[in-house]
Amino acid sequence: MSNAANDAIVIVWSTADRDIARELVLPYALNSKKQGWWEDVTLIVWGSASNVLANDATLKPWMADLAEQGVRLEACKACADQYKVTGDLERLGIDVKYMGKPLTDYIKEDRKVLTF
Repeated sequence: MSNAANDAIVIVWSTADRDIARELVLPYALNSKKQGWWEDVTLIVWGSASNVLANDATLKPWMADLAEQGVRLEACKACADQYKVTGDLERLGIDVKYMGKPLTDYIKEDRKVLTF
C-alpha cells in the first residue's frame, strides 16, 4: 500500500440529517485537512445530502471553507440530477460527476472511506 493511500480519506455524505452534517460530517472534513489529520481529504455529496446542501443556507458556507483548506469536493451527478440541484452544487464549487467509478477507484486505491 502506498503512503498516499495511507494518508487519504474519502468522506461519503449521504444523510439528509442536517444535524449530522453540521455537527459531524462537515467539521470532521474541515478539521481533517486543517489540523493535518489526513493529507488528502475528499468529500463526496451523495443521495439526499445533495438536496439538503443545495437548499440549506447554513450548510452552503462550509463548501468555501472546505475548498479553501484543500478538501476535494465532489457530488454524484445522478443524485443531483434527480433532485434538480446540479447547477446549485456546481455554483458551490463542487465537481458534480457520476461517482460510481471514482468511488470504486478510491476503494481500490485503499483509501479510507467514511460514510454518513
